[in-house]
Amino acid sequence: MGEDRTLFDRRLEKHRDELRWLYMELYDNGSMFAELCDRMEQFYLERDAKLRDRDHVREAEAEAGSAWYKGNDLLGMMLYVDNFAGTLKGVEERLDYIQKCNVNVLHLMPFLKTEKGKSDGGYAVSDFRRVNDELGTMKDLAHLANTCHEKGINVCMDFVMNHTSECHEWARRARAGEGEYMSRYFFYENETIPRQFEQTVPQVFPTTAPGNFTWLPQIGHYVMTTFYPYQWDLNYRNPRVFNEMMYNFLYLANQGIDIFRIDAVPYIWKELGTSCRNLRQVHTIVRMMRMIAEIVCPGILLLGEVVMEPEKVAPYFGTIEKPECHMLYNVTTMATTWHTVATRDVRLLKKQLDTICALPKDYVFLNYLRCHDDIGWGLDYDFLARQGFEECAHKQYLNAYFLGKAGNSSRGELYNDDPVTGDARFCGTTASMCGIEAAERGLRQGCPKEETELAQAISLDVMLHAYMFFLSGNPILYSGDEVAQKNDYSYREDPWKADDSRYIHRGRMDWEALERLKDADSTESRIFYPLARLEEIRRTSKVFVTNADVWTVETGDDSVLGIGRCFEGEKVVGLFNFCENDKTAWISETDGMYEDLLSGVRMQMVNVKLPAYGFRYLRRCAC
Repeated sequence: MGEDRTLFDRRLEKHRDELRWLYMELYDNGSMFAELCDRMEQFYLERDAKLRDRDHVREAEAEAGSAWYKGNDLLGMMLYVDNFAGTLKGVEERLDYIQKCNVNVLHLMPFLKTEKGKSDGGYAVSDFRRVNDELGTMKDLAHLANTCHEKGINVCMDFVMNHTSECHEWARRARAGEGEYMSRYFFYENETIPRQFEQTVPQVFPTTAPGNFTWLPQIGHYVMTTFYPYQWDLNYRNPRVFNEMMYNFLYLANQGIDIFRIDAVPYIWKELGTSCRNLRQVHTIVRMMRMIAEIVCPGILLLGEVVMEPEKVAPYFGTIEKPECHMLYNVTTMATTWHTVATRDVRLLKKQLDTICALPKDYVFLNYLRCHDDIGWGLDYDFLARQGFEECAHKQYLNAYFLGKAGNSSRGELYNDDPVTGDARFCGTTASMCGIEAAERGLRQGCPKEETELAQAISLDVMLHAYMFFLSGNPILYSGDEVAQKNDYSYREDPWKADDSRYIHRGRMDWEALERLKDADSTESRIFYPLARLEEIRRTSKVFVTNADVWTVETGDDSVLGIGRCFEGEKVVGLFNFCENDKTAWISETDGMYEDLLSGVRMQMVNVKLPAYGFRYLRRCAC
């Protein structure tokens, strides 16, 4: 025990001055800071011996410059516990499948206690220390995490910092008029201040949840609700809120969580006269959270969700001397990728990737094609305008394209469609957006030409994954994408979900699809095994480490994206055709012969031919 305290004291001493300075700058409350330090020690001493050993290893790796998440072998998968396997125990029983998918980061979508009908997909948490009853218990979570660790799998969860459910104990006591708990939220007895906020604060869901405040007639107050009326924004000006949320964070870390996805982090500090987004105090809070983790549980990782362009996202990494998040979601690249699919024009995507490639190599992004959420068309419209795209008309085109109204086979649904502005977001699985759903339906209806359409849709799906694996950072799959799972329209029959089209891509895992993997001609096999090959290439080639040199390559064709990677003398060039027609990458690399990593064929990289929606991974030969 004495040795444990010494290690804790050493870690605390490393960060104490900065942590205290930031805390006092924000709160000027020495007694609350002292309480925070005491509770940090308590959580450290309660931490399981296996988790402490894990911390020691990862702390040493980080100090040696080889942090575990910066290699070339990290592959994530995000899933909903109930849809994937029913319960946490069910997920544990399916870990062999997770390993078959070469996945070593299991991102469990929100599983903490929520109230049915007012959950926002699990993001309206009513108890941060309780699992939803139908999914299991905290004991089940800890057991799952331990089993994952034994199998070399890391566990990720969403940590909702901005708000609680209106059913949380704090909210219930605030509604009852207890001043201590009202001070943990933003309450106003008349509309004067809420109106002032509304003048500068954008609306997140102007159609389904307009405004940023909700009137509570039973207590005669307004409460700030940035997202939905049943999600009450926490007041981080109150040090009790910060302390208690950090205690929840450390409690969950002690259950074996390796990665915390900090949900909606830009929103957590509110200030009148501002947009209440990305304020300086947000970075103070995230920096303190990073230090608290490095003191108590240095093996864990902070993953920030910041839905903005790279220039605004990058500050959430902090600096080399004072880091904040370890990784960040690459949200804008995801949206720009689907824009590229619809336009067959890679120019905006190339500009986006050039921006990311220019950032310091220590900045690690998490790349994905689809996730649990909708796709918002937050693109660079200043750049697009110079290419002849008008913002409103282009958004309408994108929505029409992915609804299948542009003479194509993509299928999906709109989310938060605004009939006044014509703005909307989009929902759908990767397979359905690529056209697999429509092509398979056509085949079932006896249309033979759909076989060609299906082959092309599968090629697009695989090419997009190949491109995603090639990007700077780490890849993560959305559960079901590995077997081309399609849209699930059954949500329309569920009164709790029918108004939220995001459930179209939150369907139940089709376990019968695994049986179809035995058939080499099945759609599932034609997606699963090519992805497995790509995962193997990435895992066995050091050139895919996160700190490799990465740059875009000019191809001479606006439908073809080129990306180069180089690390310790190894060079690989990826070429990706975003068009349904055969293309040529008009390039000439004169530094030797190249080998196609998929076919093994050696070739000169001169005017490389690419089939419709095709791609190549070309590695420079050693001799």
